[in-house]
Amino acid sequence: MTETIINLETVNPTEFFGVNNGKLDLLKKKFPLLKILSRGTQIKLSGAPEQVESAKEKIELLIQYLERNGHVSENYFEQILGGDDAETVDNFIERNPNEVLVFGPNGKSVRARTANQKRLVTAADKNDVVFAIGPAGTGKTYTAVALAVRALKNKSVKKIILTRPAVEAGESLGFLPGDLKEKIDPYLRPLYDALDDMIPADKLGYYMSTRVIEIAPLAYMRGRTLDNAFIILDEAQNATDLQIKMFLTRIGANAKAIITGDLTQVDLPKHQRSGLEKATRILRNIDGITHIELDEDDVVRHRLVKAIIRAYDKDFERQEELQKTREREKEKEKNK
Repeated sequence: MTETIINLETVNPTEFFGVNNGKLDLLKKKFPLLKILSRGTQIKLSGAPEQVESAKEKIELLIQYLERNGHVSENYFEQILGGDDAETVDNFIERNPNEVLVFGPNGKSVRARTANQKRLVTAADKNDVVFAIGPAGTGKTYTAVALAVRALKNKSVKKIILTRPAVEAGESLGFLPGDLKEKIDPYLRPLYDALDDMIPADKLGYYMSTRVIEIAPLAYMRGRTLDNAFIILDEAQNATDLQIKMFLTRIGANAKAIITGDLTQVDLPKHQRSGLEKATRILRNIDGITHIELDEDDVVRHRLVKAIIRAYDKDFERQEELQKTREREKEKEKNK
């Protein structure tokens, strides 16, 4: 049995513990085998030496984050607790200014915050085509757009092209109001939102009007050759095999492409298969093309998103196992 006391004198204890001790409860949930007591500006940990040391390390990371930022949301609090090693602090505390991808309006910094997001940045720097695959909320699109904006600001490309398949997810385009642009814009809204965080409104408007930045449905890419461009295909799980091939063969001289997608959220009609799975499989061993897998540990949205993804993954596994059982039973019936 080991005991240690950690002082919170350099931060606001109320901010650390949370409203009604909500953040303290997250800490206790993370280390259920420890006895964790709080009093004033101190936390007392009691339990097995390795558990105490691990909890102490996480608490020190949280203190560093609070010293730097003054506030930590429950979402970030839980993400820092969930990191596997001391590298976690680098995902949240901006020690190295070179890690910032771009500075947005009002000085907001945009950078990779998780280990796999950092791998995505490194992969994009070293390769011309990157597949970034992972569930919702893992920062695939946001990080890709930040890389594109950085490339434009550094003048390593002359334009940014952002594209998505305009695939319906329950609604029909024909029933949406407005002309074609107004019908399609909602499908491209996440790309606009990311750009809004990184480029001042007046400058973004100028870039859009001069076509330095283009946002368009995937179908509009056919027949083009995209030179000196940073190209992003978002929601690629909703592109067919032929569409992904068409997109990849648009890439011209001095161009980079990032293809993002989530194979668990395919909105194509049942008779159509997503081309993303095939593309990631057959292009895996080509020099200059690389693949980054993101997972629930990279989720940077509300802390519940991670739990939601985990629950759906488990249900998907159960359904797959049930389907296999049914197929085995059918095969047995045939062989009787």
